[in-house]
Amino acid sequence: MRSIWAGAISFGMVVIPVKLFAATEQRDVAFRQVHREDGGRIQFRRFCSVDGEEVAYSDVAKGYELATGDVVVLTDDDLKELPLATAKRIDVLHFSPAGQLDPILANKAYYLEPEPAGVRAYALFRDALERSGRVAVAKVAIRQREALAALRVREGVLVLETLLWPDEVRAPDFKFLDENIDVRSQELKMAASLIDTMTEDFDPSLYKDTYREALEALVQAKIEGNEVVRPVGQGAPAGKADGPADLAETLRASVEAAKASRAKSSAVTADKPEPPAKTTKPRRPAAPRKKASA
Repeated sequence: MRSIWAGAISFGMVVIPVKLFAATEQRDVAFRQVHREDGGRIQFRRFCSVDGEEVAYSDVAKGYELATGDVVVLTDDDLKELPLATAKRIDVLHFSPAGQLDPILANKAYYLEPEPAGVRAYALFRDALERSGRVAVAKVAIRQREALAALRVREGVLVLETLLWPDEVRAPDFKFLDENIDVRSQELKMAASLIDTMTEDFDPSLYKDTYREALEALVQAKIEGNEVVRPVGQGAPAGKADGPADLAETLRASVEAAKASRAKSSAVTADKPEPPAKTTKPRRPAAPRKKASA
């Protein structure tokens, strides 16, 4: 994994230097938009609506459009001048019971790895937070955008979970909420009984993405049936025969290409590019799950 942010947890008078790593990734079969006839890639270019000329990415700026149609143009220099106190700091505001954080606020999760100089302070904060049964509510800025966040412990590692701001959650405005719906007590008891019967511990390893597996099988079947198109001008891969390719190998190459692209993007946007993280030590075993009551 490659760190995407470097800063420190500010906890009272304690400062814990840390690096931020994406804790999750989207696994899917990646597709490109291509020309149905010859498999050529569809390219999208940036054109100015005024002069019709293609615009280089370096000339693209952020614009805020007014009701009059006028546009306020903001440059990178304008944005750099804005005060952003949490640009290099995870500022702990207070602690709250974990149950008070509405799951709908959850946005994206990140692992926090301590810098060598902050390992002891990191472990102290982690253990104290875990024993408290609470989460730390904090503010942090990632890629020039400040976010509300929660710090919690997972398998011996501090996890930073960015949260949506309250005004980013839509209010449920549905007509049925104003209706007087009669729910009979006997029906409610039967529904509760059914829930009790179907209650069991949640084990994420029991679930898998069957649609993705079916999609991979479909692609592999087309490969084996030689239902492939080689765009004009693209030669055969070096050292490969003309026989059917292996999907696992193709997907592996796609993953490596995606990682390389993501690493390149991170190098441009990250506040402080870091070399690939060293192999982490084995994590502490998670606490045993409590059995759900029948």
